Amino acid sequence: MTTFLSGFLLPIALASVAVVLLLGLTNMMRGGSPNTSQRLMRLRVLLQFVAIVIAMSAVWALGHR
Repeated sequence: MTTFLSGFLLPIALASVAVVLLLGLTNMMRGGSPNTSQRLMRLRVLLQFVAIVIAMSAVWALGHR
């Protein structure tokens, strides 16, 4: 279970946060819609929360081996 969390899910979660962050930065630099920027910011915060939950679950699972 720990290998699955830390070796598979966590990198996917971190990559998704990075992709959404880059999409938001690209939208801002191009002068895109503020609504799109707001939506991407909310999505990034949600994905960061998911990534933290996965990381903490992996740490907890490592401690309970």
